[in-house]
Amino acid sequence: MIRLLLLGATLSLSLGAAAAAAIAPVDRAAIEAYEVRLPAGPTAAPGAPPKTLAARMAELKVPAVSVAFFENGRVKWARAYGVAQAGGGQAVTPQTLFQAASMSKALAAVAALRLVEQGRLDLDGDVNGRLKAWTVPASDYTGEQKVTLRRLLSHTAGLTVSGFPGYAAGRPVPSTVQILNGAPPSNTPAVRSFEAPGGAYAYSGGGFTVAQLLIEEAQGKPYPDVLQALVLRPAGMRRSTFDQPLPARLARRAASGHDSKGALILGARNTYPEYAAAGLWTTPSDYSRFMIALQDAYAGRPGVVLSQASARTMMTPVDAGYGLGVVLGRRGGHGYFQHSGSNMGFQCASFAFLDGSRQGVVVMTNGDLGGRLAGEILSALGDAYGWGPYDPANKVSPRRAPMAPPSPR
Repeated sequence: MIRLLLLGATLSLSLGAAAAAAIAPVDRAAIEAYEVRLPAGPTAAPGAPPKTLAARMAELKVPAVSVAFFENGRVKWARAYGVAQAGGGQAVTPQTLFQAASMSKALAAVAALRLVEQGRLDLDGDVNGRLKAWTVPASDYTGEQKVTLRRLLSHTAGLTVSGFPGYAAGRPVPSTVQILNGAPPSNTPAVRSFEAPGGAYAYSGGGFTVAQLLIEEAQGKPYPDVLQALVLRPAGMRRSTFDQPLPARLARRAASGHDSKGALILGARNTYPEYAAAGLWTTPSDYSRFMIALQDAYAGRPGVVLSQASARTMMTPVDAGYGLGVVLGRRGGHGYFQHSGSNMGFQCASFAFLDGSRQGVVVMTNGDLGGRLAGEILSALGDAYGWGPYDPANKVSPRRAPMAPPSPR
């Protein structure tokens, strides 16, 4: 453990075991680019000078940031800054757990595709032919087009509930079926159709919760157990879990969430039984291993989490640049996949190229404004590693599903 002094602000900086190895000059320059010369941010005045990481963390009230960079199939370096909990908490390390929030969706897609490969699920069949404990209610919207797994995983199923607020520590937690029905103790409305399936992209955590039930019922086991077997263990994610809430042995090495003012959220960490949409606890290095596994599968390397055909299906846009559980695009002439995440008190981002050097980065924070900081770190690293500009043809849609249908159907 060393202390990092940046413009008068002191951060705890943990390097982890990888620090023992020599850092290549190009990597050292990239780390310095965000530690010392971070872009001033989109709200800064034109021509504003860059800032230090410490300064931006203080401005955005983000107690901790953890970063991992990978290239050609391995994590090259990882860094962690700040404290797990504001007001004197322990210093974070690259092994500290953070909530991955919506970055969980990519793992749900991989689990679903593995079950498709095994013949346990159907990518393009009506999900009501597979569901048992709950089915998508019939409506005028589903008279001709049906909800399918492909549509659930690409946010084109026409289902409500864009996202979930989670449950404060100690509060009752609903089952998957209660969430889908909007029944107590669920704190979100029932998942219902609001438009015909197969139409335009509309971000829907509710749709991913339907996929969660499909996955659970296909295996006859709780979602955390299924994901451990199908994704976490095969990808080498040994420090990750979908257990919600975190058991005490893991909570001791997890970050706490903070609001936009830097105050600890009630109970330190919300619980997310909406596992597929938002439930993963992980580290940037572990999530990097997952992204590396997807890169390997896409390239057809043996012994990975998906067949090449399934990986190519996952990385094919369905609408608005969204594939199955991932955002897709091109940068500097190379294809990439990415996703961001936002839970109560936690924000994060990930980015990885599908070819070339297969570089990528994962940034995780424990503050409600940490998404801004993650974006700035990604920008600094992209410039340092020469990733080039984003393709102007990239499609990004802000459309989100409503929390309830506009009118009864």
